[in-house]
Amino acid sequence: MILRHLLSVLLLPFMVVIVVPRWLRGLSDSHTHWLRGTIGEWPLHVGAVALFLAGLALFLWCVALFATAGKGTLAPWDPTKRLVAVGPYRHVRNPMITGVGAMLGGQALVYSSWMLVAWFAGFIVVNHLYFLISEEPGLERRFGADYARYKAAVPRWIPSIKPWTET
Repeated sequence: MILRHLLSVLLLPFMVVIVVPRWLRGLSDSHTHWLRGTIGEWPLHVGAVALFLAGLALFLWCVALFATAGKGTLAPWDPTKRLVAVGPYRHVRNPMITGVGAMLGGQALVYSSWMLVAWFAGFIVVNHLYFLISEEPGLERRFGADYARYKAAVPRWIPSIKPWTET
């Protein structure tokens, strides 16, 4: 079971958050170094690291929920057996993507890299399209009316303050 989760994390988020950004940073030494030498440099870096760590914590929480509540992994080839609608999933339908996006945004700010900003933007666009075209229709087929109720009540990307409760 742990090997299944490790494999899915290594093949998907690890590539997106570690391998590709490292490769992109290596393509060009021309980083803009936003606010370098100004009073805003350290607050930007502290905020960026906090954003990355918050994203990492959210991502790890979601992976744990996929394993415990969903009885599956984040990988499309080994999906959850049960609908995960607990924890952060009570506020937003895609908190795992939000966590990965926060890690990418944090890196873009830490490294002051327009390439990483473009990678972050591309990640968001591709995931939005993937969810519309494949993920949500697949969840509707797998979980039927349960997912339809959940989808109607919980926003896709912008978290609601009030948590969803199944009635």
